[in-house]
Amino acid sequence: ALLANIGSPDDAERVAPAAVEGVGLFHTEVMFLDRTTAPTREEQAREYARVLRALGGRKVVVRTLDAGADKPLAFADQAEEENPALGVRGYRLVRTVPHLLDTQLAALADAARETGVEPWVMAPMVSTPAEARDFAAAARSHGLTTVGVMVEVPAAALRARAILAEVDFVSMGTNDLAQYTMATDRLCGALGDLIDRWQPAVLDLVAATAAAAGEAGKPAGVCGESAADPAMAVVLAGLGVTSLSMSATAVPAVRFALAAHTREQARAVADAALAAADATTARVAAVAAMDAEVVAALALA
Repeated sequence: ALLANIGSPDDAERVAPAAVEGVGLFHTEVMFLDRTTAPTREEQAREYARVLRALGGRKVVVRTLDAGADKPLAFADQAEEENPALGVRGYRLVRTVPHLLDTQLAALADAARETGVEPWVMAPMVSTPAEARDFAAAARSHGLTTVGVMVEVPAAALRARAILAEVDFVSMGTNDLAQYTMATDRLCGALGDLIDRWQPAVLDLVAATAAAAGEAGKPAGVCGESAADPAMAVVLAGLGVTSLSMSATAVPAVRFALAAHTREQARAVADAALAAADATTARVAAVAAMDAEVVAALALA
C-alpha cells in the first residue's frame, strides 16, 4: 500500500486527489509547535475531522504528538536535558504532561464520531511492550479501535513480537531508527555516512520487525525517508513491509519500481542488500539485483 505523509488538513486536501491509498503518517505536532498554549480538544477535533473528510474514508494513520528534542513546545517546557534526543520526547511526554495525550485522543475520538471515519492512531518513541500496552489502553478507553506504535528505537525492533501482542500494527520511522541504531545525530552532516538509510544494521532491525508482524498477521509500515527511495522500496517490500508512506510526489516512482518486480524478486533484492558489508555496497547490490529496465528508467545506477 502506498500512502502519503501530511502535516495539516491543508496537506490532506492537497493529497486527496492523488493516487494514494490514504495517509500513512499525519504529523499532528505541526498544529502544536508554533503555539504558546495547547490547542483545545474542540480545536483539535475540528482539524482532525477535516483530515478524515478530505480522505473520503481512506486509511488515515494519525501519529500522536511527537514533540521534544528538536521540536520543543512553548507550553510544555521540560527540564534542561544534556541529550534531548534521548530524553522526554514523543510518547514519553506522558511522564510530565499526560493531559496532552489524553486531550488529543479524546479529540480524535470526537472527530471519528463526527465523520463516521475511524482513524488509525499510533504513538511515537515507544520503547517497551509496557509502553505499548499503556498507550493502547489509553486509546481504546476513548473508543479508538485501531491502535499502533512507531518502531524508532532498537529496543522496540528487538522486542517487536511482544509489542505486537499489545497493538494492532506498527510503523517504522527509519530516520530515527537509523539515528538511534548508529548512535548518530541525524542532523549532523559530518556523520552522514553513518546515518545512511542503507546501513545493514538498520535493515536488519527493519527485517526483524517486519518478520514479527508477519508472524502476528499484523501490518508493518515504513514512514521514514526510506519509503520514498524506489530502490529501497523494493527492498522493504521484499522484507515483508506492508505499506510505505511518503511525500505524494514520490509515489509514482515508487509505484513504478514495485510494479516491475514480483514478491519473489523483491525478496532477492532485499537479500542482496542484507548480505552487504556496508551502506554503499548494500545499495549497489540491491540496484544490481533489480530489473535493469527499471534501474535505467529511474536512473538509479
